[in-house]
Amino acid sequence: MSQKVLLSTKEIHIILHRLACQLLENHLDFKNTVLIGLQPRGIYLAERLTKLLKEEYGVKNIQLGFLDITFYRDDFRRGEKSLQATSTHIDFLVEDKKVVFIDDVLYTGRSIRAALTAIQSFGRPQEIELLTLIDRRFSRHLPIQPNYRGRQVDAINDEKVKVMWQENDGKDVVYLVGR
Repeated sequence: MSQKVLLSTKEIHIILHRLACQLLENHLDFKNTVLIGLQPRGIYLAERLTKLLKEEYGVKNIQLGFLDITFYRDDFRRGEKSLQATSTHIDFLVEDKKVVFIDDVLYTGRSIRAALTAIQSFGRPQEIELLTLIDRRFSRHLPIQPNYRGRQVDAINDEKVKVMWQENDGKDVVYLVGR
């Protein structure tokens, strides 16, 4: 099994700052915007961006939530391995808010489709955007594209993108893993 580094710690750091600046450009004070990290792996990116926006760019009142989409997935109870639910933590309404979904990898688009359904339980957003660290652009099953992307990757065949976060995996790095 081969493993190629797509993004180093330094590159991830640079991309996070660029993504934070792009969010600032479009949402300014975040008064009418909420960030939603998609469970399980999008929460690390969402927390990092929130911390950057607050500490480096002085944004005061960012509302951050975490959304579990397990029971909204179209492959729920279809596979051999059972899906493990995580917890949703959204202590605010999204009614008439601009929602930014945050996930580590955009692959087929099915997770985002599930998130679009799941978020309706918290109100009707004014608008929904998507921010992703990695966009696997040629793997889409659904017509979903990110508004903000860290890097596009053309993974082929059985190649997988593996994002590792310091908080969970002990280091920040993104690998392209092949056979």
